[in-house]
Amino acid sequence: MPLKDLALGLGVVAIWALNIIVIKLGVAALPPLLLTTLRFALVAALLVPFHPVARHQLPFLALLSVTFGTLHFAMLFIGLGQAEAGTGAILVQMGTPFATLLAVLFLKEKLGPRRLAGLLLSFAGVVVLAGGPTLPAPLPTALLLLSALGWAVSQLLIKQGPNVSPMALAGWVALFATPQVALGSWWFERGQWAALASAGWQAWGAVFYTAVMSSILAYGIWYGLLRRHPVNRVVPMVLLVPVLAVGLGMLLLGDPLGPHKLVGGSLVVAGIALIVLRLGARKPRAGRT
Repeated sequence: MPLKDLALGLGVVAIWALNIIVIKLGVAALPPLLLTTLRFALVAALLVPFHPVARHQLPFLALLSVTFGTLHFAMLFIGLGQAEAGTGAILVQMGTPFATLLAVLFLKEKLGPRRLAGLLLSFAGVVVLAGGPTLPAPLPTALLLLSALGWAVSQLLIKQGPNVSPMALAGWVALFATPQVALGSWWFERGQWAALASAGWQAWGAVFYTAVMSSILAYGIWYGLLRRHPVNRVVPMVLLVPVLAVGLGMLLLGDPLGPHKLVGGSLVVAGIALIVLRLGARKPRAGRT
């Protein structure tokens, strides 16, 4: 890979890792579902007018908005509000093992000894994390794992669904997900208008960063790399996201490291490496954060 493209890939990794920190700061200033709603609305406004889709693709995009938009992103924002940034980033990486299991169950893909070892290592890492003090309470842990499952289900849908360009997919999924998450905010959250009235640079910066930097800019660069290079040269860079997120959490938020997070996170990343390095992508997969 040319040095320029390698730098672009590492830049995307940095954007996605910092996105975890930004979400943490954002949900401290705005209710998480309200923040997710604003994020989706901005992505849709910036992308949908410039990326039309065919009418027959709309049902698929509406379904994907439930699994990838509401289930993955909304649960991610809520879960990160109650979890350490690094631990949350590690738990969300479980989307890859979940996707592997779902592909074996529903697409009849072969598992093989290498991917089986990767699954066992990944789940062993979560068990190790569960024995340490950094794992959040059961509810946010379940929400983060549910977010990972939503990502995994979405990957199977994208693999089997119609061919939609990445930017069109991001925009229309955001458009369909906006009213879903807004309804959730109206139903479950309180004080939205007061939060908006008092929102400062931290809140609006989080909306801008998660929408423009993480979703539009990073995704655009990432899919460009996937078009120019073999998948097995690009995708392994994603493994650096939780590692960098743990480091940024320590540096910027004062999160502790501890042996359980170090060992558990290493097992999860090693397991995902065994899975990812054997996977060839027939379609580019959607980004994580």
